[in-house]
Amino acid sequence: LSLYSSPARETKYVENPKTDLEEGVSHLRQVMEPYTAWCQLELGSSKVKVDSSLCSGFFSEGYEFLQKPPAGFYPRLGVISFAGIIGLFLARGSKIKKLVYPAVLMGVGTSMYYPQEAVDIAKVAGTQLYDWSLQGYIAVEALWKDN
Repeated sequence: LSLYSSPARETKYVENPKTDLEEGVSHLRQVMEPYTAWCQLELGSSKVKVDSSLCSGFFSEGYEFLQKPPAGFYPRLGVISFAGIIGLFLARGSKIKKLVYPAVLMGVGTSMYYPQEAVDIAKVAGTQLYDWSLQGYIAVEALWKDN
């Protein structure tokens, strides 16, 4: 090591070579660019048509809600959706499982974030279930007495 002079540093920027995946994605984006530009133009013109329709109030409220959601809305939506996907994954086999598991898991996820609404829905559902069971009991009792 020299005390009086330092060696000249020659630095050179070397770009990492692109992988096959990066090349494929780049090619796909270049091929799809005219179509995405066309879709953006069409969606821009269709928004004007939707705003001028009769039910524009409904769509505009939903659009505004998604543009300025309450705090934590998207993470909650993600957790609830993920619970439904887990339900679909666990429901291998019968078609009834594929209907019940996602609905139950999404209901559990929703009730974690919205407990008061879950209690209200459970009360109404409980009342309805009681009414239906009572009607079924009366129907079975009438059939039993007839025979």
